[in-house]
Amino acid sequence: MGHRLASLVIRHTHRLPRPAGPAGDGAVAARQFDAALMSAGFKLSGELLTQLSGLSETAVIGTAAHTLDTVRAMVGDHVQHNVYFLDFPANVPDTFDFWMGCIADALADDATRPGTLAQLSAGMVDLLTLPAYGNYGHSYAEMLAAHDELIAAAGDRMTVLHLGGELADEVTAGYLALAGSSTPLGEDDLADLRFLARHCASGPQPEGIPVRENRAVINEVRLGVGAEPLLDTVTDVLRLACALSGGDVTLQAPTRFTTLPRPVRRALLAGLDAVVAASPDKLADVAAYREPWKRLGERLHPHEYPRWPHAAEVFAVARGERRVRSLDGRVEELLTGQDLTGAVGLLKSAPGKLFRSVDRLLRTAPGQDERDAVVAAAEEVAPQVSGRVLLSVREHLLNRAEEAGGRRVFVNRLGRAWAAPDTRPPVFPAERDRLAAAVDAEIRRRLPAPGRLVVDPDVLDVALPLSGKATTSGLGVLPRGSVSPVDGELLRFFVYWKQTSRTTDYDLSALMLNADYSTHSWLSYTALTGVGGEHSGDITEAPEGASEFINLRLGAVPGTFIVPQVNIFSGEGFEEVAESFFGFMLRDAEQRGRPFEPRTVRMKSELRGPGRVALPLAFQRGADGRWRAKWLHLYLKGAPAANQVEGNRVTAATLLRGIAPRAYLTVRYLVDLMAEEAESVTLWEGGPLPEGAGPVTYLGLARPDGLPSESRVITPQNLRDLIPA
Repeated sequence: MGHRLASLVIRHTHRLPRPAGPAGDGAVAARQFDAALMSAGFKLSGELLTQLSGLSETAVIGTAAHTLDTVRAMVGDHVQHNVYFLDFPANVPDTFDFWMGCIADALADDATRPGTLAQLSAGMVDLLTLPAYGNYGHSYAEMLAAHDELIAAAGDRMTVLHLGGELADEVTAGYLALAGSSTPLGEDDLADLRFLARHCASGPQPEGIPVRENRAVINEVRLGVGAEPLLDTVTDVLRLACALSGGDVTLQAPTRFTTLPRPVRRALLAGLDAVVAASPDKLADVAAYREPWKRLGERLHPHEYPRWPHAAEVFAVARGERRVRSLDGRVEELLTGQDLTGAVGLLKSAPGKLFRSVDRLLRTAPGQDERDAVVAAAEEVAPQVSGRVLLSVREHLLNRAEEAGGRRVFVNRLGRAWAAPDTRPPVFPAERDRLAAAVDAEIRRRLPAPGRLVVDPDVLDVALPLSGKATTSGLGVLPRGSVSPVDGELLRFFVYWKQTSRTTDYDLSALMLNADYSTHSWLSYTALTGVGGEHSGDITEAPEGASEFINLRLGAVPGTFIVPQVNIFSGEGFEEVAESFFGFMLRDAEQRGRPFEPRTVRMKSELRGPGRVALPLAFQRGADGRWRAKWLHLYLKGAPAANQVEGNRVTAATLLRGIAPRAYLTVRYLVDLMAEEAESVTLWEGGPLPEGAGPVTYLGLARPDGLPSESRVITPQNLRDLIPA
């Protein structure tokens, strides 16, 4: 348990909880630990190295063992990355020559010769029937022996692990941070919250839990330890029931409700009764999830508990026996009747809904007076709207062109994306600017005074994580829309997957697009070489795990965009396999090394989406000739089987056409607002930190050594803390 908790702290904070153990001379073991970490691209901070050196050798070795396991998994070095072509990226054959060689091998085999001849006579050969195709022809050890050692380079990634507090304090702080997050968490973070909630059930609790999904996870734990669940809407009860049944607390996917013990049924019905008794208007929320409520009613048996009549009303509404008009329905009725003033007045009772509807209301307004009334109402209720909604509307306004046209890209909470023509009339500049100013003023009011502000410029173009669903867990992963520089001569993508029970074939590809988003070329198992790069070879099943790579010399890549993608050719989806992840490495031209070198990994991202084609990020060559990554975290629906880059290139290009020019709200926006109240602002690009007394507010991609004590540090690991409540 202790190691699992420590691992969770390391993953979320890049801090190692203060190691415990008897004092001693652990300096040698600590330096060896540091050297082992460096081989994986990590390093101990000076403070942490000193702390470990004062412990016994046994204590240091024990700490090193579980820490190394954690960081290797973080970077993808916990598995063996073999390649089909032994010398990759050297000696990768021409695709046609390679296929002809596989056919020749099949013809030389008595067992496969008849079938291969039959296919040749029919004019088409299935590669999967050729014995030499799709399976490793050498061991992992043989592959390692064929490659030189990696030459160290100044540009290799080095992630510093800092000294944390006591394990109990770090765990509590991590729990409070996740539970109190003002933005929804991703799937992995939600699982971590559930684990921490069980451990922290009897300890300090957050002052508020603004995200309903987080509340459902915590309520499940509270119910298990005999505490009252925190419920103030009927949907809170539905989410809790989903959690208790092992279902989806986001309510995006149907939950098969299990048979619940009588004490749990009583707790749910009592909570439901109290919510409705306190505010009967909340019955209007039932209609949004009518079918789940009906299924839940079959498990709760509300008719057996006449002492909770208000709970029974919920199920009467779900069954249609009682009609309750929802706020959305009433607003729709007023808008249909062209009563914009009445609709705005009604929406003022639900400030978040008013803000989310403001674009439509402005487009519906027949004249200037009505538009002024809409903006005035938004200005009035802004202090009551969550920071996440305010920032989402502010980002929306950045992308509302003055003229109609263009394309809209839609991305649901699961990362599935699609594009459509934008046929909306424009929002007039005067109203757009007035709304933007109102949001800016309200966000500025909520931001804490930063004192001395120190900012790493590389973090300025990182998109604000307005939802944890806009990113995935991993190392070096940034929210959707973030832009980061790509500095290196060689860019290498990798994908790893391990099937659970069925033969599963994932295919790594890279699509090259011109400036107008037309297709230039691609690398894949059907095009192994060309356009300045090589593919490592097609692996068609992964019972023990499999990897594929694409190596690119950036100076030789044609076109303007590189779009790596992972296609599911056959078998299990991203959410079914035992494990799957994507990443990229950057190297200097002369570094050599193995196909996978953890020190050169810049990003490793879990693949856990609903589609059959994953688009983790794209690379764009700027006018200055430099390449930059734009983070996508998207999934295409794809076909049930046989997905290939050739078949989805138009869809991928269409999505990129909509996303590449889109403006995202970034850290730069909040820094500009904070700077107005800061004592001083320093752009720090390495070297000595600015001198001065007292703590600072530091924003950067990683925490530097030497910050004053009590400093507030914001990095991608806790970027959500920047979002005001």
